Amino acid sequence: MSSDLIINATEYEVRIALVENGNLVELNLERPTEKGLVGNVYKGKVVRVLPGMQAAFVDIGLERTGFLYVDDVYVGTGEFERRMSARGDCGHPDCNCDTMSTDALDRRKPGMNIDDLLTEGQEILVQICKEPMGTKGARLTCHITLPCRNLVFMPMTDHIGISRKIEDEIIRQQLREDIEALRPAGTGYIVRTMAEDATREELEADMEFLLHVWDEIQDMNSKVEVGSLVYEDLDITLRAVRDLFSPEVSRVVVDDPGTYERVRRFVKIFAPNLMDKVQLYEEDVPLFDAYGIETDVSRALDKKIWLRCGGYIFIEATEALTVVDVNTGRYVGKKGLEETIFKTNMEAVKEIAYQVRLRNIGGIIIIDFIDMEEEAHREEVFRALKEAVKNDKSRINILKVSEFGLVQMTRKRSREDLAHLMCEPCHYCDGEGMHKSRRTICYEIFRKITRNARKMPGASVTVKVHPLVASMMLKDEAATIERLEDEVHKRLTIVSTKDFHIERYEITWER
Repeated sequence: MSSDLIINATEYEVRIALVENGNLVELNLERPTEKGLVGNVYKGKVVRVLPGMQAAFVDIGLERTGFLYVDDVYVGTGEFERRMSARGDCGHPDCNCDTMSTDALDRRKPGMNIDDLLTEGQEILVQICKEPMGTKGARLTCHITLPCRNLVFMPMTDHIGISRKIEDEIIRQQLREDIEALRPAGTGYIVRTMAEDATREELEADMEFLLHVWDEIQDMNSKVEVGSLVYEDLDITLRAVRDLFSPEVSRVVVDDPGTYERVRRFVKIFAPNLMDKVQLYEEDVPLFDAYGIETDVSRALDKKIWLRCGGYIFIEATEALTVVDVNTGRYVGKKGLEETIFKTNMEAVKEIAYQVRLRNIGGIIIIDFIDMEEEAHREEVFRALKEAVKNDKSRINILKVSEFGLVQMTRKRSREDLAHLMCEPCHYCDGEGMHKSRRTICYEIFRKITRNARKMPGASVTVKVHPLVASMMLKDEAATIERLEDEVHKRLTIVSTKDFHIERYEITWER
């Protein structure tokens, strides 16, 4: 399967697309004003322990406190013994504290409560494992994981894991033996899929790098104050190269010279055999336009997606779950009703799997297939759906098709979906609907001006926009506009037009 990693980098936004066989399958974007936090490590302080929820709230210096569940708590043996000694007993009637084994107390034992492990005011080292979403703070864990090219380091866990995607048992056994021989006692590692063809020397280099990073984290943790950032994960560009740039990827194409050099330096250190696949894009046509990605991005925000047969799926997100409805639409079939329904459902399966991955939809997903009377058809749709999601890197669980044609599935969510990244609640209808955010509109205008500047005459450009968009362009994006003027050699004039819809804008070129 041919795949390309496409990186469109500007100062105001970085967009990274994974294209497989000419189709956009994953899109990640990051803006300096909305930088992701997953993977960052903080020195936090427990501000509230909730025995009723078996969780705690931890202040890590962000706007909202983070949420730490009891299973994500790490307390070393020494700290646990000190606290239990101070209390006189462990709080469990069946436990004899004098003879209680302290082996492997680093992870919560069944029946241990949150107030056995944490107290208000306690300082702890935590890592963000799920971005803040909506009104919820970040999900935290004390079990730090540090990923590298071939390995994921787990300093708190004595365990060796091998990616399930490495299927050859001989290779799995060899990798396990190599890690066992190299790792320090009491540490844990997960061998990533990338490591299937890695040499022992490459594994050792990754291990030394990760151990060095962990030493720096511990040293920094002893120096900084509560609420401070102790370790910041790689930015989205290098993270994508680390996680997605495998030998199966045909090439990495970057359109910014500075970003291109950063990627080359990173690849030279961690995957020198792939250096020849990193390319700088220097054509006049914008990179995403050249790959036809802009159209796919716009389509990924639509609620209604048409199928080739004439049917369609409708995707609706609610507070708690996402609902996907399948309809026959214009498709009337040729043989009979059951065959028409079955064919529509089968075609919908591929599109649903594609859209869920592209939009990064997580949590509970309910798919309302068209009712099928034949049990064989329901089984076939279920098997097709399981097959269609195999390439998705997020963990997915699917239940069988019910008699009502419903499929319940869950998909692991660690960051906001595409709609929440690119849209905001509609202020016309008090949040009942969605429209493109002001920042998304600004960047859309900037890209259009950059795309057409060379072929349009004159020395100035007038942009008419909604007042809210004009305010953002003239205040938050003033520096970007100055840089854009220097780049296209034209003067930009922003005109606030109050009768415009917020998504409407007009660009007039001086002739």
